[in-house]
Amino acid sequence: MVNLDENILLSQRVDLNSEQPVVSQVLRIAVYDEFKAYETYTKIIEKFGAITPFINIKEAEAIHYSALIPLLQKYNVEVPINDWAEKIKVPNTYIECCELGVASEINNIAMYDNLIANTKQQDIKDMLFKLQAASYNNHLPAFRKAVLNHYNGVSNSTSLNSIEEMMGKANEYQMLLEDIANGNINQDKISLLLSKLNISMLSGAGLGAALVAFLNSYSQEKE
Repeated sequence: MVNLDENILLSQRVDLNSEQPVVSQVLRIAVYDEFKAYETYTKIIEKFGAITPFINIKEAEAIHYSALIPLLQKYNVEVPINDWAEKIKVPNTYIECCELGVASEINNIAMYDNLIANTKQQDIKDMLFKLQAASYNNHLPAFRKAVLNHYNGVSNSTSLNSIEEMMGKANEYQMLLEDIANGNINQDKISLLLSKLNISMLSGAGLGAALVAFLNSYSQEKE
């Protein structure tokens, strides 16, 4: 079985030209993305064990989609098929998993911006705000802390000649995440920071691709 609206679900954005009602799109996109987060963190735990912050955030994601499902039932919206288990590929290292977590939570926050903007029902909007706040205030900081702690630890084990460069990259990485999360960023600043960051060294391919996807989404939304 497949989700007939898979393109909309994967886009994480409401399609106003679609025949599918907006309320249905909003709720299905939200649940599907929470399914994705839960299955992703589950597979990471299966591969690396009960590691933090994944073990705690996985349980939070289960609470999130469980909170959304009653709203789908209330508005007679069919729950999307959770087919993420067969789609997810876990990165090879713990730090790449943390970077993937950062990128996923950034995308999640941006997704909720779009869903909230297209929601009129107050009970749905209240729930979306709560879920977005959890990503912004809890999940993203936890993954960001794990990444920065890793690179701080790496810098402590490198030669003195490498420490300054490593710490500089970690600081720019943190600046990029904070600016994106706060919404205080423009296209020129994005280009400048990405040109300075060595994505291939500082982050895994998953984060690099996800950041590009997010930044493209951000630019389109601003336009």
